[in-house]
Amino acid sequence: MRKVGEVIGLLNSKALSDAVLMTMTIEARALSSFSSTQIEGNPIPLTDVKRIIKSQPSTIKDTEREVLNYNKAILVLDKQIKDNQIGELSNQFICKVQKIVIDGLINNSYKGKYRNEPVFVNDPIKRETVYLPPDAKDVEPLMTDLVDFVNANEAEIDPLIIAGIFHKQAVIIHPFMDGNGRTTRLITKTLLAKLGINTFPLFSFENYYNNNVTRYFQKVGVLGNYYDITNSIDFTEWLEYFTDGILDELNRIILEFPQYQERLEPHHRKIIEYLKEHGSITAREYARITDRAQSTRKLDLKKLTNLGLIKAIGNGKATYYVLKTK
Repeated sequence: MRKVGEVIGLLNSKALSDAVLMTMTIEARALSSFSSTQIEGNPIPLTDVKRIIKSQPSTIKDTEREVLNYNKAILVLDKQIKDNQIGELSNQFICKVQKIVIDGLINNSYKGKYRNEPVFVNDPIKRETVYLPPDAKDVEPLMTDLVDFVNANEAEIDPLIIAGIFHKQAVIIHPFMDGNGRTTRLITKTLLAKLGINTFPLFSFENYYNNNVTRYFQKVGVLGNYYDITNSIDFTEWLEYFTDGILDELNRIILEFPQYQERLEPHHRKIIEYLKEHGSITAREYARITDRAQSTRKLDLKKLTNLGLIKAIGNGKATYYVLKTK
């Protein structure tokens, strides 16, 4: 938790021009809209997401509407945060966000209200039901308990813990007929901002989940029948993963700041881009993607390590490097 605070402090200490801030905000919003909808199976690539958001076409497919709806929800919530219009969390507020998310995508009877029908969570690969959420009659009482917990503990529990607990518990309750994941991620972003960790302007925590969707579902989801497992659900692994995700995205954004870009040569950025794509790099792998001499390659890796952007794992010939996220 302390490390997240340190990184946020570093970001807040940067003097960004309005132009740079606007560019980064637009990029973050597009990345969030792309990531959160792709998690749910939307196939539109990031380049097209950016185009759709910019052009706002009047005739659109459902997949495009999903993206535009998510982007609209971000804009609405971000404005409310800036105008200090976000009060206590409420069932009404959660339902309003869901209404924006699924507008034009499902029957109006399912918009902006908790479900009154059963739902099932299926494994898309095995094509079988893996989780049975609580009965419809229990949804509103369970969500009310969750809302009350958040409001009662805002000043007592770390913001990351509060937001993380809300995220997983809302997924477990599965309160809507459609739009559960997207709505939960948006409410989580709002809670973080309200509690002092505003992810709306500069970075996309949804991107972290989308980079490994299988792992995200494993951490946030549960298996079985809600009533059989409710008293044995452990939030610990999820909260660790949730916190690492915030920190990972914060560090990713630090790399985008002009102050860092000015300190990095093209060969340094090539290492960073390789790590973003592959997760790790060895000295031998770096040699394959550059024509720099061995002595300078060592200095390149050393500089990025000293800047705190990457870290070495292992010793000797077994050493490899990863992006430093904690």
